[in-house]
Amino acid sequence: MVDQLPSIFDQYRACIQDNLQLGLEQKSGPMPKDAKPNVYTILGYGMGWTDKFGKPVNKSTSKLLRPTLCLFAAEATGGDINKAIKTAIALEYMHNFSLLHDDIQDRDEIRHHRPTVWYVWGEPKAITAGNVLRSIADVTLSGLLTEPSDALTISRTMTGGCLEMIEGQFLDISYESRKNIAVKEYLDMISRKTGALIRCSMELGAHIGSSDLDIVNSFRESGKALGCLFQITDDLLGVWGDEAKTGKPVGQDITRRKNSLPVVHAMSNSSGKQSEILKTIYSKNKLGENDVDTVLSIMDNIGTKSYIRNMANEYSDIALQSFYSANIDSKHVSKFEELVQFLLIRNH
Repeated sequence: MVDQLPSIFDQYRACIQDNLQLGLEQKSGPMPKDAKPNVYTILGYGMGWTDKFGKPVNKSTSKLLRPTLCLFAAEATGGDINKAIKTAIALEYMHNFSLLHDDIQDRDEIRHHRPTVWYVWGEPKAITAGNVLRSIADVTLSGLLTEPSDALTISRTMTGGCLEMIEGQFLDISYESRKNIAVKEYLDMISRKTGALIRCSMELGAHIGSSDLDIVNSFRESGKALGCLFQITDDLLGVWGDEAKTGKPVGQDITRRKNSLPVVHAMSNSSGKQSEILKTIYSKNKLGENDVDTVLSIMDNIGTKSYIRNMANEYSDIALQSFYSANIDSKHVSKFEELVQFLLIRNH
């Protein structure tokens, strides 16, 4: 597991952050003086830029993966990142809209080592703030209409990706009450919930940088695999991650009885007494520390962690092979390889 972010994140971070903040500042019209907190204060906190009082904090802990991928794909395919920046930040606004709602649905109280928006301001304001951010993503994309760009294709692709993401979230919620989810079903769900916007990031960046449909498709397929890789590694961290790195308690996904990939694998591959123990534990309304230890022990016995690591390796290979098929300049290939390796072994 690694702490250090690949160089690709540093390459675009300042440009992305400046444009994200500028985008919110331009959209934040006058609000009534008694409207405290202002919805944009909440959004600044949610984006990691301020504390709950609106005072700037030193640094956001967000990776900015989606806009980074978009700008990288545009540049790697011969495009100008200035032509891709509106698309990139719209992707990040859309992603953060989903996080604000996702935290409510999952009852997560901590994100990036801080209380979540709904936990600070309540569910109604968090839902509304998320909706505002989703609308800002659309307004940002509408800015493409005044520039030489394929705005219709970009908007259609991103809207379709957003729809897939929400469909995936619905599936995830639907799976919470089930104990017989197949791995194939789970992978389809994460390819939507997590994978859709990551796929769009690569696809749209390549579309902006190149008119070659084969190249765009290679980036799309690479992004699709990256999305699954990202979530599979996230699922590993949700069970075996270091709280000091992830900002979430160890074994949190088990404690919450969340049907993440480790749990899906354990339920599908345990038998006899172990299967009965898992079913009994996951029938409880609340799990204790001993229950978590028992689940971890069963996962260890049936090789769940190794299975998931192998699956992550498979998706990293697919992401790389799809990228290689686009015949991109070697300087961009090495950066992408570094990124894929990070997503495979990251610890946060």
